[in-house]
Amino acid sequence: MTDNTARKGPRPELIAQKPERKREPRQLAVINQNSCTGCEACVIFCPVDCIETVPGADWAQFQTVVEVDIERCIGCALCAKHCPWDTIPMFGYAEGIQKAPEITRRSICNQKTIEDVTPAES
Repeated sequence: MTDNTARKGPRPELIAQKPERKREPRQLAVINQNSCTGCEACVIFCPVDCIETVPGADWAQFQTVVEVDIERCIGCALCAKHCPWDTIPMFGYAEGIQKAPEITRRSICNQKTIEDVTPAES
């Protein structure tokens, strides 16, 4: 399996308790949080419950976005198909791991975010 270089550390306990997938998928869903409205339409269609709600900075219902736990995504593309905002691109598995931090603003799955891959301006 391709090593998940988008992981910063261990997954939070409640997320880590969810079942792991059996094998590496050919493709991977990655939510572009820059366009995500937090409508959670994708959550309903995910057959493996790998889409997590990421609350806003100050209030749980304010500026909510969602995130795919890339270690559980099976690549079925149902979330991408049903996203009303076309904000879930599908990538090849290795490319998805590489691209995930570039379009993730906040993570509840302890994955890297854009702040981790963008050099700080001095």
